[in-house]
Amino acid sequence: MMAGKLYLGTRRYSSWSLRGWLMVRLAGIEAEEIVIPLAGGNTPAVKAASPSGMVPYLEHEGARVWESLAIAEYCAEINPALWPGERIARAHARAIAAEMHGGFRALRLAMPMNLGRSYPGLGQNTESLADIARVDAIWSQTRDAYGASGPYLFGAAFNAADAMFAPVVARLLIYQPPLSAAAAAYCEAVRAHPLVAQWYDLAAREPAAWRIEKFENLA
Repeated sequence: MMAGKLYLGTRRYSSWSLRGWLMVRLAGIEAEEIVIPLAGGNTPAVKAASPSGMVPYLEHEGARVWESLAIAEYCAEINPALWPGERIARAHARAIAAEMHGGFRALRLAMPMNLGRSYPGLGQNTESLADIARVDAIWSQTRDAYGASGPYLFGAAFNAADAMFAPVVARLLIYQPPLSAAAAAYCEAVRAHPLVAQWYDLAAREPAAWRIEKFENLA
């Protein structure tokens, strides 16, 4: 019997669920995955399942954890390798993860995640492009300082900071805004990671009845 439960929203759309799921899988936590189809707004089943009324939500060995950063920190107590081992690099990883958690609203609104669609050129406005430029700068600065040994933000290991940015990568691949060559290469590396690829595969298997019209016909 699994030691926990992880409540998720529709994988096709739920960027926050992707973050939480990656943290749990990276930590090696065994948790039953309960996917709740989202309704494109208020979803009563999510409100009934989660203390915050949002997903992801993790129950594990008596702990009840919601919010992606809290899940990241809980998972890092089980597997400390989710954050860089060196203090300065770890502080930087937490700072950029927190910035991702709390910011980039224009990007989120202009380019909603839909793993089954491609909308090249859509959603580009002054605010969303400014957010993308900031993301590009974060990635470039982080990889220049800490990522020389591999394709991810802090080198060869995909960690919690990469997990926090994985849905941004998905958005950029869907909408294809202008990116630096380094940012484009990072997007390809994240998309190719086995866990990210598995999430895409699971999303593709979800019932067509779970699809939400307003996210399926943006063009």
